[in-house]
Amino acid sequence: MSPEDLAARIDFLAEADRLKSIERANVLMDLSRRENTAEHSWHVALFAIVFGASDRVLEMILLHDLVEIDAGDQPIYLDHDAASLAAAETAAADRIFGLLPDGGAAAALWREFESGITADAAFAKRMDHVQPLFQVLMAPEPLREHIGIARHMMQSGRVARMSQEWPEAMAAAHGCLDGHKPGGDLGRRLAFLAEADRLKSVTRANTLIDGSRRENSAEHSWHVALYAWALSAQAAPGVDAGRAMRMLILHDLVEIDVGDVPLHAAGGQAHGSPEIVAAEAAAARRIFGLLPEAQGKEFLALWQEFEAAETPDAIYAKSLDRTQPLVQNIRSGGAGWREYDVSFADLEARVGRKVTRGLPRVWEFLAPQARRFFA
Repeated sequence: MSPEDLAARIDFLAEADRLKSIERANVLMDLSRRENTAEHSWHVALFAIVFGASDRVLEMILLHDLVEIDAGDQPIYLDHDAASLAAAETAAADRIFGLLPDGGAAAALWREFESGITADAAFAKRMDHVQPLFQVLMAPEPLREHIGIARHMMQSGRVARMSQEWPEAMAAAHGCLDGHKPGGDLGRRLAFLAEADRLKSVTRANTLIDGSRRENSAEHSWHVALYAWALSAQAAPGVDAGRAMRMLILHDLVEIDVGDVPLHAAGGQAHGSPEIVAAEAAAARRIFGLLPEAQGKEFLALWQEFEAAETPDAIYAKSLDRTQPLVQNIRSGGAGWREYDVSFADLEARVGRKVTRGLPRVWEFLAPQARRFFA
């Protein structure tokens, strides 16, 4: 990959940060605020992993709403000009995926998702439609208006087809409307996914690139998984980028219990301290323990592999987890580094070494851009 190719991919990933500022009609399950499209995309990807999606389905989901950077979110239950919306989204896809050197392939994947015709696209669409449905139905005290919308979508809207495509999920949805939470393995999966909604309320040290607010851990997880897809050509031979995407979608769920521990924070509760490591391990056991036993063990093992960072897939994923906030800081003017009084030596030790393990050319490319903030 040439420096020009890498620069274009970083530009694309920086542009993707704007998706975190696109507000949706849905609200978080605690009703504290509206959901944004980036954290929605992460949650849909988590749904997909839980229900057995292929890597290609995950790629579609990570990309599917990037067009909303230009076109905005259009609540499907409201009247709208479908032809005008389709034209706006197509133009957005051409512009946004056009930032990538191989943008034609990404645009084709987006168009396949939009068509919903292939098996992968149908699966991805199914996840995209059930996530907002169960975000309403599994909430402790959903808004009456949103219950009405969910009921309408199940009767005659885009979710109605689930009666044929996924009758077990539709039966669970009807049970929720009647005040009965689903049981069995499906109920455990939906309970896990409902608990995961809390990650959208965990605030990180990083800000968005535009400096408007701090990033949250759910949208970070989406963004770093998108990095895994976009930078896969930089991975070492033998790395499974799809598996790394899965690690990154799961990796910060422990912060529901522990919170975000800033990389550059000091003191006994600093990043990587024995207390934090133990707390995160306990959180992983609790959160993944909500799932059916076999799946919970599988997800826990994947999280533990990521944390150990000894396998090629985990080394790649850990390098990306350092790369994304590095780019955020470079593009936002080094705000986080000033706040935590970070030196370039600190950055090399805490970030550069991790990035270099899995993505040496990426660190070589970004280090000079970062260094100018420490002159």
